[in-house]
Amino acid sequence: MAVHVRSNSLPSKSHPEIANVEDHLCRLKFYKEASVSSSSICPQLASLRDLHEDINNLIQLPSVQQALADENCAAELLDGSLKLVDICGVARDVIFLMKESVQELQSSLRRNKGIDAYMNSRKNIDRMVKKCIKNLKGFDRCSSVLINKDSDLKATTSMLKEAQAIDFPVLKSVLTIFAPKQKTWSLVSKFTQSSRVHFRTEDESNAQELYALNIENLR
Repeated sequence: MAVHVRSNSLPSKSHPEIANVEDHLCRLKFYKEASVSSSSICPQLASLRDLHEDINNLIQLPSVQQALADENCAAELLDGSLKLVDICGVARDVIFLMKESVQELQSSLRRNKGIDAYMNSRKNIDRMVKKCIKNLKGFDRCSSVLINKDSDLKATTSMLKEAQAIDFPVLKSVLTIFAPKQKTWSLVSKFTQSSRVHFRTEDESNAQELYALNIENLR
């Protein structure tokens, strides 16, 4: 774990922007230890938004701008930021596909048709989520570096890296929520075992339950 030491040229610990960033980091660390659910992820995302708003205010300070002028430092932080942008893009695509799959399932319920389109969409979502989560491995660990007592640069980047290390598990939680659960596939399998074109009464009941599960994930 990185040791944070700030020289006098950087904002002191009592500076409101520093205090705000550290407060959000502590709050997100608490969420990280809690169980993940569709209801708990919204406060996490709200805290993540607030964290980055305060970080944006922090890096506008002249002393921080000077510390971040180092090209190697900027490149390292930029690399992490670009990875976050990619993950946010995947999460956005997953949410779009999730909404689309729910609409397809809703259409199938209205027309009493099979759910092939829904199944294909959910399998695609499953592949996207698994691939993205696999690529996330290792990104939730903050770089372990030795901080010299007069190192403004390392002290500043240490906090920013810690923020990035918090970002990844929160986004991973979002993706995990949208991944098809075992109960979802269990309900889907009941449809695939039937070769009839029209739903039976129990098929319709299963479809309604499946629809409810998907709606719950989108809330």
